[in-house]
Amino acid sequence: MGRDEQKEEREVLDSIFPDEIQDVSDAEYRVSIALDVKKADEDESPDPVILLNVLYPAAYPDEAPRLDITQPPNAPRYEHLDIQEDKARLLEALEPTIEESMGMAMVFTLVSALKDSAELLVSERQQAIQALKDIESAKAEEEENRKFEGEKVTRESFLAWREGFRQEMADEAARRQAEVEAEEKKKRGAKEEKKLTGRQLWQRGLAGNTVEEEEEEEEGDDALEGMQKLKVEG
Repeated sequence: MGRDEQKEEREVLDSIFPDEIQDVSDAEYRVSIALDVKKADEDESPDPVILLNVLYPAAYPDEAPRLDITQPPNAPRYEHLDIQEDKARLLEALEPTIEESMGMAMVFTLVSALKDSAELLVSERQQAIQALKDIESAKAEEEENRKFEGEKVTRESFLAWREGFRQEMADEAARRQAEVEAEEKKKRGAKEEKKLTGRQLWQRGLAGNTVEEEEEEEEGDDALEGMQKLKVEG
């Protein structure tokens, strides 16, 4: 009875997996399972593939099939799944399905369960790697933001800043007032200089020989006047 059920299941599997199933013997075959995994847009590598090897014992399906998980010969190594290291975990994940399916054809259910388990394992590892990247990115962003953060404002720091700001404004106002006064004084000095006589300019050191020249002119006029008087008397 078991052998008839095995043949019947094998025929059904042929119709479901026409290109994925391969016989090893009358009671043994393997099913190729392509995993649907998340990849980057620029990643054009093929999806990882695993093989479920099934061996019927004489009493199957009343007895669990002998299972093994391998990978195709010369298959490229996939970074998120290592059959040698992950085989035990994947086979263990199939045990609940085997227990629930005892007495019934179960290989199709086992293939589906294995595919789900392997894809979940890959997804968990991808998420773990992405989580680490996100943590590192958040740390880097936090460090960058610290460069633009000012000192935390407290009442004391605000009062000190306000006092400094007021003093700075007072100093600036005094400086500007001094500049205005200096400019006005300069203008007043220029007007006063225009009103001074030559002697006053000379006394203040604001002119060269202006006074001397005026005195020489006065002395010259007196001498000329004296000579004219002598001529008249003569």
